[in-house]
Parts: sequence; structure tokens; C-alpha cells
Amino acid sequence: MSDPFGPELLVESRGPVRIVTLNRPEALNATNEALHSALIGVWRHIAADRDARAVVLTGAGRAFSAGGDLQHFVDLWDDRSARREEIDGAGRLVAEMLDFPLPIVAAINGPAVGLGCSLACCSDIVLIAESAYIADPHVGVGLTAADGGAPAWPLLMGMLRAKEYLLTGERIPADQAVALGLANRVVPDGESVEAALAVATKLAKLPPQAVQSTKRALNMHLKRAVAGVIEYALSEEYQSFDTPEHRAIVTTFLEKSRARATGAGA
Repeated sequence: MSDPFGPELLVESRGPVRIVTLNRPEALNATNEALHSALIGVWRHIAADRDARAVVLTGAGRAFSAGGDLQHFVDLWDDRSARREEIDGAGRLVAEMLDFPLPIVAAINGPAVGLGCSLACCSDIVLIAESAYIADPHVGVGLTAADGGAPAWPLLMGMLRAKEYLLTGERIPADQAVALGLANRVVPDGESVEAALAVATKLAKLPPQAVQSTKRALNMHLKRAVAGVIEYALSEEYQSFDTPEHRAIVTTFLEKSRARATGAGA
């Protein structure tokens, strides 16, 4: 099938399986405007592919996704129209993934942070590499946790644990992610994509109507949970971009990053 989403998002065919790869490895697959837009559009594109039966979702390089690109956050501070589009897009991405008819097997090959955590939450089966971790650090950068952990984690791990990890932004290592219900199993480093491909190939051989209707029925639980939370949370996230705390934290992060880059190049 043709790939209209590159270079930020790659779609590869392996028989009845489509491998979707976030492809900004130099930025740890952090999302900029182009990647975010591609992630929203890719699901309907694959759903229209009559030969597709399952999807593997992964990241290029050493990360699944490091979340939002901090420089992109800065771009949204004064461009409220772009910010509104970004926030609305976050809600659309969750909706598109939960409505997507084919099973999604996430291969968490490295850190899954922020949006990376959201992508994992919206997948149907999650395999996580042994050195990888999941985290939702929105609060730590002064933003309301909205599109990932806040709607789904209470359903997956329970309310008290969800509050702890969302408020602290603490990293959840691979074995703990499995224990909490955020991942199905741990796989050796470097083997997550092949392991996910094996699972997806197995799913692709099952009767498609039965697979898709069962997924749809199960996702009704998630969709009900999301519907009750995400509109409010995204509205608050939009507002939190204006807070002085958020802007100071991001500015400090970027200054430290530039200083490290300058030092490395000296």
C-alpha cells in the first residue's frame, strides 16, 4: 500500500499486518505537528485497506515516543489557533484509535512517555521491552494530564494507583507495567517488534468479523470512561499552557538541553 504519512510516520505491509512506525528517532519520536497529524489520519487509511487484518505500532530507534516536542510546546504558547487544533487533535486521535476496527499490537521498544503512553493505552495488546518504561509526566511540566493516563489508567490499574502515577509522573518500568495492567508481557530488548508481529499475525488469521466485533465490544468500556473525562481534561490542558509554571519549566528544560548540546559540540 502507498505511504502518504512519511517521513514522520511509516506504514509497512507484512502480509495482512501493517507495521506503523513513529519515525523521528533523532527526537526520540517526540511528536511535532506533522507526526501528530499523521497519527490522527493513519487509522482510517489502514481501515480502508481491504487486505489489512492487524497492526503493529512501534517507534524507530531507541524510543517508542518521548511525548510532546518541547519546542513545539513553545510554538503553541502564543498561537492559540494552533494550540486549539493540537488539543482537539489529541481528542480525535484517541477516538480514532478506539474506533479503529482492527487489533493494534503495541511494541513498546523504549520509553513511552506522554503521548507515547496514550498510544499504548489505546492499543489492544501491549508488549514492552525489558528496559523500556511508561510515564505520563504532564503534571511535572505544568500541564493537565488529559488524553492518555487520566481517562484510561483508573480503569486499567485502579484509581489510587492512577492518581499516584499521574500526579507524580513517576516512571513505570516494564515489569511493573505488566503488574499494573498497562502491558501484557515483557519481551527481551530488541525483540519487541518481532514479538508483536507474531501476535498480530496470529490475530490476522482469526475470523475477522469475530475479532473486530469483540474488540468493539471491549472498547465500549474504554470509550465510556474516556467520554466522561477527556473533554474536561483537554479543556484544562489548553488553559495550562498559559500558566507561568508551565512556561518556566519548559524554558528551563530547553536552556539545559541547549547548554548540553553546546558543551558536547565544544
